[in-house]
Amino acid sequence: MLRFLIALTLALVAPLCAETRLLARENLVAWCIVPFDAKKRGPEERAAMLKELGFSRLAYDWREEHVASFDAEVVAMKRHGIEITAWWMPGTLDANARKIIEVIRRYDIHPQWWVMIGEPAGADQSAKVKAAADQLRPLAVEAQALGCKLALYNHGGWFGEPENQLAILRELAMSNVGIVYNFHHGHAHIGKFPQLFDAMKPHLLALNLNGMIDNGDTLGKKILPPGDGTRELEMLRHVLKSGWQGPVGILDHRPETDSAVTLRENLAALERLVRLLEAPVE
Repeated sequence: MLRFLIALTLALVAPLCAETRLLARENLVAWCIVPFDAKKRGPEERAAMLKELGFSRLAYDWREEHVASFDAEVVAMKRHGIEITAWWMPGTLDANARKIIEVIRRYDIHPQWWVMIGEPAGADQSAKVKAAADQLRPLAVEAQALGCKLALYNHGGWFGEPENQLAILRELAMSNVGIVYNFHHGHAHIGKFPQLFDAMKPHLLALNLNGMIDNGDTLGKKILPPGDGTRELEMLRHVLKSGWQGPVGILDHRPETDSAVTLRENLAALERLVRLLEAPVE
């Protein structure tokens, strides 16, 4: 009887354990690091910090003061075995976008291009969707030529609504364009997350985690470690059962704190969350 119970328990737990491989360290991407680090690390220090924490991927967020060190960032990450999985991209082919493209071409890397734009002008929804697609198409064409994917980034407002992003994808009709979905910009989506995720899944290029509570963005709890909220467990269960493969982002996004401290706390919180996800459901 004991042997039977052990076998039954393993049968119940094993599939979910396999699913939680999505959250394994090698699949995690450090995000919102560069401009949010209280220690203001440079490229070499940042790469060493990520390697020490066990990250092998970075989504590169930057500000104007970092443009001059784009090359140094790529070189440092390569030296420490860190893949630049994604690169924050302007919404038009401006001078900074051209600089990024030059660096990507020079080092033969292929990051996702994470991009957001404002609400486009238009008399109705159809006109807005077309205007957004027209603005993004030149970026998508450049990305395609370099073997890169363009990911629409939800950051609130009209452009941050998944339904609008899906409409833009249909208008663009380009195979290298998809979505990166951020939990921390999706507190208003919690109630309908399963339906939104299922619609986004065929186009989902990355998913950035956060602790989630209802109306957290209006309650001063927009940024929380995964596991410190009340709703992300059920959201992640849906993601894991879907078979989606990742990558998965872990946030810093706390400018008052050393990024190493924030990332370490978030990794520990995620490990606690994984244990809950792997526990048998009664």
